[in-house]
Amino acid sequence: MSRRRLATAIAGALILSGCAVDSPGEQSTPPAAEAVEPAIARDFPDPDVLRDGDRYFAYATNANLRNVQVAISDDLEQWELQSEDALPELPTWVIPGKTWAPEVTSFAPGEYTMYFTATDAESGRQCIGRAVATDPLGPFASPDTGMLVCPVDEGGAIDAGVAEVDGAPYLLWKNDGNCCGQDTWLYASPLSPDGSTITGERIPLIKQTEDWEGDLVEAPTLVERGDSLVLLYSANGYGGDEYAVGLATAPALVGPWTKNPEPLLETDGSPFRGPGGQDLVNAPDGSPHLVIHSWNRSYSAREMHVVPAEWRSDTELVLTLP
Repeated sequence: MSRRRLATAIAGALILSGCAVDSPGEQSTPPAAEAVEPAIARDFPDPDVLRDGDRYFAYATNANLRNVQVAISDDLEQWELQSEDALPELPTWVIPGKTWAPEVTSFAPGEYTMYFTATDAESGRQCIGRAVATDPLGPFASPDTGMLVCPVDEGGAIDAGVAEVDGAPYLLWKNDGNCCGQDTWLYASPLSPDGSTITGERIPLIKQTEDWEGDLVEAPTLVERGDSLVLLYSANGYGGDEYAVGLATAPALVGPWTKNPEPLLETDGSPFRGPGGQDLVNAPDGSPHLVIHSWNRSYSAREMHVVPAEWRSDTELVLTLP
């Protein structure tokens, strides 16, 4: 996620034009979901979008024989998948095959940093590493001999994100406690100005508390707007219709955090199947767009969708669903 758009915020109302919203306890796949055209019609999970100049770069979890997939667009509508692997060489601590949820940002002109999740060979846990490049297409390479974040006794760490709060960069991440019967927390850890190291104690944000969240929260996206912080996140199991996008707000990183009691975007009342892994980016005209993955009709691929939106107020985002 580009730091240029971290001042954008989200908030809590979602208007579903022409769609009926079922009761929260029901789960169904709406017939309209079959007609939704994805922006990328292949397995492209956990999308992250970087705007760099006049172009957009989308990155995704490993699939299609690539550790990190990448695609390019000029308008957020037409995407060109690249044959290159953005992270062709994994660091020595990694067991290949589970390189998840890349997050790419730029801390300085002409310099790009990727945070990625991968399997630590020693512990077997998913952990967060770092790679750098001079081109957003890569190739990214890891300058580090070890992980950036890896709390092994808490299940490891996944789903890195970057946010700027009061002018300082933070690494967002989740302890992967659902791997082993523990709570899952979303954290913010202060970063050095170049994003290479964590410089202080982690700050706990939220954990799973709502029925719709199931056993986990993950995929944090934190934005700053006015005097508020807004946290967008995914929750529940990614493998089915229960996966959904939630939202919480706070006056500061240390809280108190207040969650919207119901999902911001879910399968019920929308044309998507298990929407999540979200990101937020502005189109060339400045309008915000929510980027998500959603299962295809056969549940064989999580395809990327770009959902137009508009700000109703500083804290209210309205999605225009297909």
